[in-house]
Amino acid sequence: MKANSLKVVLPGGSGQVGRILARALQNDGHRVVVLSRSPEEAPWDVVPWDGKTLGEWADEIDGADVVVNLAGHTVNCRYGAANRARILSSRVDSTRAVGAAIQAARRPPAVWLQAGTATIYRHTYDAPNDETSGVLGGNEPGVPDTWRFSIDVATAWERTLNEIDVPSTRKVNLRSAMVMSPDRDGVFDVLSGLVRRGLGGRSGDGRQYVSWIHHEDFARAVRWLIDRDDVTGDVNVCSPHPLPNAEFMRALRDAWGKRIGLPATRWMLEVGALFLRTETELVLKSRRVVPGRLLDAGFVFRHPEWPAAARELVAEWRAGRASPSPS
Repeated sequence: MKANSLKVVLPGGSGQVGRILARALQNDGHRVVVLSRSPEEAPWDVVPWDGKTLGEWADEIDGADVVVNLAGHTVNCRYGAANRARILSSRVDSTRAVGAAIQAARRPPAVWLQAGTATIYRHTYDAPNDETSGVLGGNEPGVPDTWRFSIDVATAWERTLNEIDVPSTRKVNLRSAMVMSPDRDGVFDVLSGLVRRGLGGRSGDGRQYVSWIHHEDFARAVRWLIDRDDVTGDVNVCSPHPLPNAEFMRALRDAWGKRIGLPATRWMLEVGALFLRTETELVLKSRRVVPGRLLDAGFVFRHPEWPAAARELVAEWRAGRASPSPS
């Protein structure tokens, strides 16, 4: 679906990834509407919604060209009972709400891109996981219960999308890796803070694979998927070159000009995660995921290798801190 100007609705688009995508789409000349539980002033239209029930916000989807649903409670928290319920319900409920709005629309959008996660694949150090041969997680021996919870959430998220019948709308499930951008409090910003303080060594034994994608390639992949009327179903949105944590952190230290980074053992990470109110799965699970469908269909990455991407991101980070950045 190619057009000079599109109306793109981003449910849950007020977070880091949503801002990345909203900026890129607006810079392309498209009209962007963000649906947010906590509306704030932004360079694009922001409309309130509760992420659960149909309301006036559904009028924005009726007549829109594209919907990219990014809604979901942050996973950067402790997986206690209350947070588990929020993580699961925020994803399932918002997906159902978006689906109901599309079903009720007189002119439904041509394409619905739904956020998912590369975490759905197994914890592995061996063969990479693509969409065809990849093995879903949940049955790996010896992994913590919290890791199984993440798989259950990812599976329920995708199942909800697949169960919704929207015959006039193409559905694409984005199994996305960590999006690296210089935005404040994003993954790259947090890891860079550790490196600058001399704490950016390997996590655990450093063998676990890190799947990632540069923010420019993430936005380009989304725009490419919007245009490709022949692509439906699961799509891994990640760099073609995941790498072990030890190598990942070494390249990040090199990009910052830091020779030394203190490593963090597993027990140190467990203690740190307890105090930071987060989970060690975010750094210890081995996510070796590759973008099979994107590559097979001819998508070309501008930032395929982490060392060069890290250097570019450091330059972006420094430029952004030297002058005020857009919202």
